[in-house]
Amino acid sequence: MVPVEEILKTRMADIRKNHPEVSGFLESHGLIPDDDRLALADYIARIPDEDCQDYGLDKADLIDALGTFLEGLEGLTDGRQTFDVRSVSIIGGTDKSGRPEKINLTLLPGTITSIVGPTGSGKSRLLGDIEWMAQGDTPTGRRILVNGMFPGEDLRFSIEHKLVAQLSQNMNFVVDTEVGAFIAMHAASRMRITDHIVADIIAQANGMTGETFDADTPITALSGGQSRALMIADTAFLSTSPIVLIDEIENAGIDRTRALELLVKKEKIVIMATHDPLLALMADRRLVIQNGAIERVIETSAREKAVLVELEKMDAVMQRLRLRLRAGEEIEGLGS
Repeated sequence: MVPVEEILKTRMADIRKNHPEVSGFLESHGLIPDDDRLALADYIARIPDEDCQDYGLDKADLIDALGTFLEGLEGLTDGRQTFDVRSVSIIGGTDKSGRPEKINLTLLPGTITSIVGPTGSGKSRLLGDIEWMAQGDTPTGRRILVNGMFPGEDLRFSIEHKLVAQLSQNMNFVVDTEVGAFIAMHAASRMRITDHIVADIIAQANGMTGETFDADTPITALSGGQSRALMIADTAFLSTSPIVLIDEIENAGIDRTRALELLVKKEKIVIMATHDPLLALMADRRLVIQNGAIERVIETSAREKAVLVELEKMDAVMQRLRLRLRAGEEIEGLGS
């Protein structure tokens, strides 16, 4: 694969002829060079600042994304992309009024991004666009890139190999089996059978909920919190999906901090819609949604992380009180 440094020195005419994938990359960012005599680096340098603002572009970020894209091409086999997902990019569409959504945001493995905004602002729609790997074919007109390029239809619509796993508050099982057998079946389908996989997943799930269960527990007997804890642990250990979407788990009855830490440890790209300040500040950044569009991207600051420490202390008190109430104990004070 030609390194990005060489591609930047290449004239646009030669790129069109010999590297059509690079032309496709530029077009996916709304860029259609009209002077074939220019080297790519010169073309990027000449892009007017107002055009960059219109497309939500940063020239340095564009070059970095091109480098990631070229590396990603090495992960193609027989026209199908492997699951070595290095980045997911959100290219803006329009808001509910039809105004351009000026956003070009790249998310990396092992990071958490929260989505915040009023009820009905479009948080779930953004999650839906990512799950669908939208290519301008949803109401928002957004486009989602993987490793800087459009995912092919075989990747977007594959049942066997899904890029996205989704976790929500509502998780109910109808299969008639025990927890251990359920995990073993999933592990076998992923060719991930080991001596400890069932025990490891159950241990991680029990660490997220105050109501423990074991391998012999009927899966239909799990509470809502136990079900969600099991699916989060299962997703972390067994799911090949590199992207995890979470829709409002603040009332899920689980240790949210531990759940997110587990997913990040497994190098998932975690994106969650939430109204919970603790979850929002646990993220590396938050996307502020208004009128159906991403209006602002806020990187979580050191000052906000200090606020998060205090919120976690308060949350720990609430978790202890919740466990004592479940056990039928009397509460005599916040420290009890």
